[in-house]
Amino acid sequence: MSFDWSSVYAGRAQRMGASEIRELLKLLEQPDVISFAGGIPDPDLFPIEAFQHAYAAALGAQASAQQALQYSLSDGVLELRAWIVGYMEQLGVPCAPENILITNGSQQGLEFLGRLLLSPGDPALVTWPTYLGALQAFNAYEPTYIRLDPRANADAAEPPAGAESAKFAYVVPDFANPTGDTLTLEERKRVLAVAEAAGAAVIEDAAYTELRYEGERQPSLLALDAEAAGGIDESRVIFCGTFSKTLSPGLRVGWIAAAAPLIQKLVLVKQASDLHSAPLNQIAIARVAAATFDAQVETNQAAYRVRRDAMLAALERHMPDGFNWSRPEGGMFVWVQGPPGLNGRALLERAVMRERVAFVPGQAFFADGSGQECMRLSFSLADPDEIEEGVRRLAAAIPED
Repeated sequence: MSFDWSSVYAGRAQRMGASEIRELLKLLEQPDVISFAGGIPDPDLFPIEAFQHAYAAALGAQASAQQALQYSLSDGVLELRAWIVGYMEQLGVPCAPENILITNGSQQGLEFLGRLLLSPGDPALVTWPTYLGALQAFNAYEPTYIRLDPRANADAAEPPAGAESAKFAYVVPDFANPTGDTLTLEERKRVLAVAEAAGAAVIEDAAYTELRYEGERQPSLLALDAEAAGGIDESRVIFCGTFSKTLSPGLRVGWIAAAAPLIQKLVLVKQASDLHSAPLNQIAIARVAAATFDAQVETNQAAYRVRRDAMLAALERHMPDGFNWSRPEGGMFVWVQGPPGLNGRALLERAVMRERVAFVPGQAFFADGSGQECMRLSFSLADPDEIEEGVRRLAAAIPED
């Protein structure tokens, strides 16, 4: 008789579920399926030669190879943290290496913050919809989700009902996953005001900040709050950055920039979790970023801009009446909302089985399971011809009644 593992799981395990996006990524192995599912960078854009040189240099001499292959500091390799300090200063956030923690992608940063900040039942403010990975990171710590709407009553600072003791407000201010929306300056100030009124921290997920294709760059929430508060160590904002959308997702290198006392606590979480991120990957990222970051950002922007434009044009040509969609200034996603009664999950099954095209149903991004009439389309991995054909197939899969 096999052992019943469910008998020993913690109660919080019931809130753990598989990512719909990760399950859908299996479709990429089927060559006849056009996938708008995962927000996956195009590997043809990766700076492969720069990484080859960086790894060769790191391993090419005895001393540097020993450093790269040895245990390291939990807060991260100093060379990389120093580069990030310079990057944050360009964003208007003066800081020091002591304000930076290196994580295994920004996803680990979100999980660490859930672990450190949430107790069962604690209110957490999130947008409706919000990033699925954030919900997964926070769910295990059993928060009570409360809707945060930065665009409602933009001049008001009162937190939503029930949020007076919220631990944090989580937002993706630039080209949000899943909607593609970007918060205006006024909306960013409202998020900070609501958090201040609630006595809450703010988690700023900045994964897509460098993927702007048009419009004026907005200041980061951390820059706004640190300036008002007198510095990063006085700020309530926690900035989660990543190299996944700019240099490489596979190396799993991200960071948290925040007040030094919070970073010190997060270092303890990091030590208990995995001791430290891989030094070799950190060194390679630091050297590639120093050599090519700005040029790589421009390369990414040029490629994804064309694909964004192709998707918006294809939606205009093919989608039936009753559908509307976002028009993002950057990022990787277009958010499509269908007429009332549309079932996104049923449409996905129909689209994959009949038309061989995939997307992510909107319900995955709502803390309350709503949003069934919505879908997220990613344009990052398909070329313009595939986007045109994929949107045509998607429209053909939509029931006429």
